[in-house]
Amino acid sequence: MKVQWLDRALITGPYLALVTSPKEFRAAMRHCKISKKQSGCWLKTDAATATLHYFNNDKGQMCCIVAVNADGLAGVQVAALLVHEAVHIWQQYRARICEDSPSIEFEAYAIQSVSQILMEAYFGRSGKSKQNWL
Repeated sequence: MKVQWLDRALITGPYLALVTSPKEFRAAMRHCKISKKQSGCWLKTDAATATLHYFNNDKGQMCCIVAVNADGLAGVQVAALLVHEAVHIWQQYRARICEDSPSIEFEAYAIQSVSQILMEAYFGRSGKSKQNWL
């Protein structure tokens, strides 16, 4: 009998998506069955370069969509934006699981994990090699 490897995740977090245009944002919202009226603008203000949108889908599962408009920013600036949004994702997830005082390592690993996922998604789209992200 063949060995069946199982999912190694200890904690399953929210659904995550990264969008870089209003068109992608609207498509993500349609996919999650969120109306245009409920979803609002893809970026919260004209000056914003990134915005986290979070909500529950029709099955009650947490969804997080990170909208990023990083035109003209250096890679390190984009990375910092994504870490900032990862912290907001962590904050929302922590509230959802009613965790008032997580250990500092739990918090650090969670933010590291979400940051890495967002960075891989963003920089993977840009066509840059991993060595040239920054």
